[in-house]
Amino acid sequence: MPHDRIEILADLHTHTVHSHGRGTVEENVLAARARGLKAVGITDHGPASLFGVGVRDLSVYDEISHETKECTLKYQDIEVLTGAEANIVSLGGDLDVPDEVLSRLDVVLAGLHVMISGNTLSDTWALACRNFIARYSAIIRRRARVENTKALVEAVMRHPIDVVTHPGLHVSIDTEELALACARAGTALEINGGHPHMEEAFIHVARKQGVDFCISSDAHEPARVGDFGRAIELAERAGLDAARIVNASGYRQTRGSSGGVTGGGKRPHNNHGFIWGR
Repeated sequence: MPHDRIEILADLHTHTVHSHGRGTVEENVLAARARGLKAVGITDHGPASLFGVGVRDLSVYDEISHETKECTLKYQDIEVLTGAEANIVSLGGDLDVPDEVLSRLDVVLAGLHVMISGNTLSDTWALACRNFIARYSAIIRRRARVENTKALVEAVMRHPIDVVTHPGLHVSIDTEELALACARAGTALEINGGHPHMEEAFIHVARKQGVDFCISSDAHEPARVGDFGRAIELAERAGLDAARIVNASGYRQTRGSSGGVTGGGKRPHNNHGFIWGR
């Protein structure tokens, strides 16, 4: 890799057989080591995901934690992080992984997914059904955009979320409003290597709000762990500097000292403090 390219040191977004991935925790770790990464996050979907996509129940995160600790002892050249990709399950920003579980994790991701069971029928309609219909109706899409953004902002401000995953994938959002909330909360926005939905314009708008970013693979099989090519190319086309990417070599925390993946947050409980890019 040329020296002037963005170098990603940690893949914080990978899935395993504990949700709907195809590899084990150890297989993802081995793949990350083969890519020369310093850290890998095991971040399986929360239990509200439908059709077997999520973990069967919250106890699975304890099982994952046991496996990550075993891998940490076995492979001492890489940091293995226990995490979750929680689902936003209400317009009020509730998550399907409670804060008492999140507090035991090393990395917390959260995002809007359309194939989920909401807290209530109304939430399921708003976050799942309406977002599906919104693809075919501009009127419904405008209403969905407002409520999607509200749900994301509420989640970010209420919970210790390190990274918002694939913002705008299959759902309409207000980029400026979400990015501003994330900047205030010390939460990064993901540039996802597994989905080609994001455009340079998103990065340009979000960056102006002071938010930081995270480049991830969203790997669902070991072979894709650490596959950042598409995401890095997008970031570089948008002129994004490594100093704004929390898991990149050259990242600098410049907007505060309260902790969190970006170091600029106002929420003292978001204190995972990743340091690979410093």
